[in-house]
Amino acid sequence: MASSNSGTRLIAVAALLAIAAACAWFLRDPEPPPPPPASVLRPVPVSPVAPRPSQPAAKPGRIRVDPDLPEYAQAGKIQGELRSAGSDTMNNVMTLWAEGFHKHYPGVQIHVEGKGSSSAPPALTAGASELGPMSREMKKKEIDAFVTRFGHEPTALATCIDMLAVFVHRDNPIQGLTLPQVDAIFSKGRKGGHGTDIVKWGDLGLTGEWADMPISLYGRNSSSGTYGYFKQHAIYMGDYKPSVKEQAGSLMVVHGVAMDRYGIGYSGIGYGTDGVRAVPLAKGPDQPLIEPVAARAYSGEYPLGRYLYLYVNNPPRAVLGLPLREFLRYVYSRQGQLDVSRADFLPLPAAFAREQLAKVGLR
Repeated sequence: MASSNSGTRLIAVAALLAIAAACAWFLRDPEPPPPPPASVLRPVPVSPVAPRPSQPAAKPGRIRVDPDLPEYAQAGKIQGELRSAGSDTMNNVMTLWAEGFHKHYPGVQIHVEGKGSSSAPPALTAGASELGPMSREMKKKEIDAFVTRFGHEPTALATCIDMLAVFVHRDNPIQGLTLPQVDAIFSKGRKGGHGTDIVKWGDLGLTGEWADMPISLYGRNSSSGTYGYFKQHAIYMGDYKPSVKEQAGSLMVVHGVAMDRYGIGYSGIGYGTDGVRAVPLAKGPDQPLIEPVAARAYSGEYPLGRYLYLYVNNPPRAVLGLPLREFLRYVYSRQGQLDVSRADFLPLPAAFAREQLAKVGLR
C-alpha cells in the first residue's frame, strides 16, 4: 500500500531540496525553488499592527517558465474524451489546459466541472472523471474510499503553485496581519493563541472611521479545497464563525470584499481585482510581514503557499490511456506551464515537472 500523506510531504521536501539549484533563475529576479505546502503553525501571542495607505491587490504576474521544460510534441491523431471534476480555484487553468490540448487534438472532448475540491475524490472513485483537480491534498477517508474500490491509492501530481491570499477592500489601511490575528477574525475558538476575539477593525489598531466598524467576513463553502486549506493552515483546525458569508466560488469571495468597504475574505491570489488588496501576512507578532508575491512563494517565506494538484487513477504496472497520458505531458510541457502563468499561478521548474511525470511512468 502507498505511503501516508505525511510521508508524501517528506518525500516532496527532499525532492525540492534536490532541485534547488535548477529553478533559481526563472523568475524575473533569481529565486529559490518552490516551497512545500505550509504546515500548521505553533500558536503564538499577537499584537496589533499599524495602518498604512491602501494598495491594489498583489498578483504574481507573468512568471517566465523554465527553458528546460520541453516543447509539447503532438503524438499523432487521438480520439476520445477526458472528464475533469473538482477544484473551483483551478477552473481557469484547467480551461486553458483544455483549450491548448484541444488545438493539438480536436478529436478529444474535454469536460471541465469545478464545484470544489471535495467533488474530485468521489468522481474519481466512481469512475466519473479521469482528472481530479484539487487545491488541497486528499483526506485519508477519501483515499481509503478509492483504495476500497481499486486496491491502490490515487496518484497526486503537483501541477503549479498558488498563494492563498487574505483580501480586504482596497481602501482599507491595515498594514498586515499575523496568522493568529487571522484566526481570531475568522474562527470561534482562537486556537492560534490570540487572547480576545477580533470583531471590529479597531481591534486591529485602526482608528477614525474604521475603529467601530464591524469586520464583515467572506469565505468559501465546505466543498472547497480552499475552505479546508484555510481551516488547516490559517485557523489552526478551529471552527469558522457562523457570520462568515460562504460563497460558492473564489471570484464571488473577492467580489463580495470589493463591494463591502469593511469586508475581508480569503481566496487564491490569482482572483484578485483592482477593488481589493492582498494583505501581507506574518507567522507571528515578532515575524516580518510577507507580501504575497512570487518571490516569497518560491522562497517558502509566504506562509500560505500551496501546490495545486491533479489526482489520477494510475494502477500499478498499468499504462495510462492515450488521451490522459498526452494531457499530462501537455500540462508539464513549456506550453502547459505558460498556461499556468497566464492563470496567475506559479509554474514549476523542469526538474520538478519531470519528477511529477515519472510518478505515472511518463517522460
